[in-house]
Amino acid sequence: MESGRPHPNYVKIWVWLLGLMAVGLAATLTPGGHAIGIIVIFATATAKALLVALNYMHLRFEPRLICVIALVPVVFALILAIALFPDFVFRR
Repeated sequence: MESGRPHPNYVKIWVWLLGLMAVGLAATLTPGGHAIGIIVIFATATAKALLVALNYMHLRFEPRLICVIALVPVVFALILAIALFPDFVFRR
């Protein structure tokens, strides 16, 4: 059965994931300090998660409601991280 939807180029996505992994590993060697490295690592991790979710989990081809349902746990995790941030920063 042909769905009529084009499949993503999995090899191209895999190459992008490898490239982003290399950037994340290279970020640990940045001379600018740990803050820049951490920002780069989190940015590449976010990009990799989006690539995997949109292409390998096929969320790109799903109705918007499914995408919203998939984002609910992410929103809860962000709320939890923001709520616990003072505990991590101001602990003794």
